[in-house]
Amino acid sequence: MIRALVLYPSTATRFDFDYYLTKHTPLLEQLWKPLGLVSVSISRGVSGLLPGTQPSYTVATVLTFESPEALSKAVSNGGAQILADIPNFTDVQPDVQVCDVLL
Repeated sequence: MIRALVLYPSTATRFDFDYYLTKHTPLLEQLWKPLGLVSVSISRGVSGLLPGTQPSYTVATVLTFESPEALSKAVSNGGAQILADIPNFTDVQPDVQVCDVLL
């Protein structure tokens, strides 16, 4: 298993959660589940470590794939469409990190 962490910085002046949850995420699942996407987990930033502090990220999304090859295949087949949809819900580009699943 491998995970892609997609982190939308809290510097966004606009983030349409409804669009992200009802349009962007279903598009991503439609395109990538046949290519090895196992699961999607979405979390909304509430604060930094201390209550009342600004979160670093507005949204943290975890995309779990069967393998690194499945992730590469998904990005190659539909990645451009997913990236092109980002301006429909936010004005920032996400930070992305790929991780091995250890636990």
